[in-house]
Amino acid sequence: MNKYLDIFKNSYSGYFNYLLDEITRFHWENYFYGLLIVSLLVWLLELVFPWRKDQATFRKDFWLDTFYMFFNFFLLNLIVFIALSNTTEALLNDLLGSLNFKITDLQLFDVDALPLGIGLLIFFLVSDFVQWNTHRLLHATPFLWNFHKVHHSVKEMGFAAHLRYHWMEPVLYKSLLYIPMALIGGFDVESVAIVHFFALTVGHLNHANLGWDYGFLKYIFNNPKMHIWHHAKKLPSSVKYGVNFGLTLSIWDYLFKTSHIPHDGRDIELGFEGDEHFPKGFIEQEMYPMKSKK
Repeated sequence: MNKYLDIFKNSYSGYFNYLLDEITRFHWENYFYGLLIVSLLVWLLELVFPWRKDQATFRKDFWLDTFYMFFNFFLLNLIVFIALSNTTEALLNDLLGSLNFKITDLQLFDVDALPLGIGLLIFFLVSDFVQWNTHRLLHATPFLWNFHKVHHSVKEMGFAAHLRYHWMEPVLYKSLLYIPMALIGGFDVESVAIVHFFALTVGHLNHANLGWDYGFLKYIFNNPKMHIWHHAKKLPSSVKYGVNFGLTLSIWDYLFKTSHIPHDGRDIELGFEGDEHFPKGFIEQEMYPMKSKK
């Protein structure tokens, strides 16, 4: 047990220097400036092409969502990814080692052996499909839904709402994503960065005050007109757990019959039943799942 605790703790040891390097040195895999650039560009699109024209520039909870965005992206998401992935890898390798296996023995193929475009596409499709299923799990499991309510407490959509979520969510997403990623193996830092920033951009656009659906591409990529229905407070009685679970791709919702876009959803009410009693502040929202009796 001490071994895994040491791995977990050591994963944090150089993080301050890493973050300082991100801020002071620009490079193409720079997550700090990548987040800033994507956020500013999508916010500019909101200001130039607003879908809800009466929505304020600094909409309801704009600053709360901006805080969530930086907190989750840097202080939580990247740290959790580093620490959890390193610890999970060690646990899995030790478990397989006791059975005379190595993690490489389970790999279906090595994406490094494929042409760059093919390997990158497989990595993207597998990761997005796993995350689509994880998102459905957050809605279908009452215990997990209490955590996911933080994200659905958004009452006015804007780009920064993309990263308003409880700290537990990346733990679940990264844990469930690790084994499928280990099975295909071989992806490099550049591939991860490309997929990450593409998903970040699409996610920001999905939550932005934009009335786009991308034409025929709406059947492939999630979009603002589709995703707003995912946040709708009222859905048909036939829908039990939610609709439009896609993160980057919409194709999974069309394939598995969870798509729902009955009409232009520009002015629909957002939230969930009972959200008027949901905490409004960051600390209270983070503590809500632990205090909730339901």
